[in-house]
Amino acid sequence: MIDVCIAGITGWVGAPLAEAVAEADDLRLVAGVARRGAGTMVVGAPVHATLADALATPFDVLVDYTSADAAKDHAIEAAAAGRHVVIGSSGLTNDDYAEIDTAARANGTGVLAVGNFAITAALLDRFAVLAAEHLPSWEILDIASDGKIDAPSGMARQLAWRLAQVRKPETRIPVDQTVGEIATRGADIDGSRIHSMRLPGYTIGLEVRFGLADERLTISYDGGTGAGPYVAGTLLAIRRVGGLVGVFRGLDAVI
Repeated sequence: MIDVCIAGITGWVGAPLAEAVAEADDLRLVAGVARRGAGTMVVGAPVHATLADALATPFDVLVDYTSADAAKDHAIEAAAAGRHVVIGSSGLTNDDYAEIDTAARANGTGVLAVGNFAITAALLDRFAVLAAEHLPSWEILDIASDGKIDAPSGMARQLAWRLAQVRKPETRIPVDQTVGEIATRGADIDGSRIHSMRLPGYTIGLEVRFGLADERLTISYDGGTGAGPYVAGTLLAIRRVGGLVGVFRGLDAVI
């Protein structure tokens, strides 16, 4: 059995994930963390106000669906306590992951950080990396609801990081030579230009557009309003993170 603690256990993904963990034959939900709901029980597991309180309970894997600031601290704290970590929270930077990696390796623990746990989002990453090996120019469109506070999304940051492992995209006119408002050319994240849209009516989506003379390729992902696809991917991550040491980014690191 893999004993699990979920930070953000009362949230949009955390709540259905708790149910799924409790129903799994090989997983056991033993604790949760939530800003509100401390002192209550979620599917038989006690909810704590802080991770420090939850760490008093033995468990194997911390799953974090909170916020970027909280997730970083939680991951370092859990790694220092010898626990593996699955990060589903968005907004962490490369520097954040470097700090977490140092803590994880020092304690022999694994951290799996995934911008989006849906299998279709993982496929977008894989297809985009393949495309970047052949197409030298691209830009990324990051789409989410108007209630999403972080930009770019963790999924967009992860894609930019993955593409940077292949090459830096070519730009005919350097962005700093733009005539007009340079900000309209998007943010430079690991060398990729990312344009973040935040609008009502949308949930989460990502699009990467590649251009070549007289031809174009667009790869896009659109997420629905249900948490089901994220739950399935997170369960896979929980089962596999124990075989890792250090930080790994992307669900395809374990599939």
